[in-house]
Amino acid sequence: MSTEKRNALGKGLSALLNDTPSVLPNKNNEARQAVPRPVSEVDSLGSINEIKISEIEVNPFQPRTEFDEQALADLSASIKLQGLIQPITVRKVSAHAYQLISGERRLRASKLAGLTQIPAYVRTANDQQMLEMALIENIQRENLNAIEVALSFQRMIDECSLKQEELGDRVSKNRSTVTNYLRLLKLPPSIQASLRDNEISMGHAKALLAVEDPAAQLYIHQQIIKNELSVRKAEELVREIQKAPTKKEGKQPEDLPYQLRKIQDDLASKFSTKVRLKVNSQGNGSIEIPFLSEDDLGRILEMLDW
Repeated sequence: MSTEKRNALGKGLSALLNDTPSVLPNKNNEARQAVPRPVSEVDSLGSINEIKISEIEVNPFQPRTEFDEQALADLSASIKLQGLIQPITVRKVSAHAYQLISGERRLRASKLAGLTQIPAYVRTANDQQMLEMALIENIQRENLNAIEVALSFQRMIDECSLKQEELGDRVSKNRSTVTNYLRLLKLPPSIQASLRDNEISMGHAKALLAVEDPAAQLYIHQQIIKNELSVRKAEELVREIQKAPTKKEGKQPEDLPYQLRKIQDDLASKFSTKVRLKVNSQGNGSIEIPFLSEDDLGRILEMLDW
């Protein structure tokens, strides 16, 4: 990754942290690396400090909940050999207690490596700033999947009261990129899970977003997985589906109670197609399971053990 790209990615987080340089000028005006010092010896919050790991609690706003165990083990081995290169960032909450702002993966790996102290930047931040910092750092990770990015974007909008343009400035992305990620959250849950688990790519997801009908989205998604379709083939299938004549629906039924809507959604996820429950005031009704082709019908019948 080029220096220019790294600087662009770090723009939002640096602005929030208001970092001071991690180098100090010597008498010859040459830069030298700052040496970590015990917290008790530090007056400034802009320095690198050695903090006891036992005094650090994890960030309650951390958007990432899963960490690759093998990657943690590899990082831990590197830390044992070379030490921790990049300090974590914490905020001080009391005389001997700190709360992690960013760097949970480094903190976990340091614990695995058996470290008792860790270099850290000490910052002052309120809860909203902590959330924003954690989200921005998370978004800037190269190995973050598209759904994790989208969820982080949505959290920043909802919980940090940011508009899309402001969000784009924070993470150094244009508004259209932010919008494309947010649109992923409109896909059916099973498709979002597939994207999260790298069963389909961002390109596949964009092709699916061109289809408005969730039932068609689920069918195309099922075909992508079953036949290992490339993005180009998925786009061709989308065009075929869009050209097919659609039946105009009549008057829509009134909204179902929450419990029935939950059943309807669970059935739709199970059969990978749009399912409709119809219930009258006497409690009688029917279940409709539409299909898009003979192959799709065969798939549904097979699931019903027909």
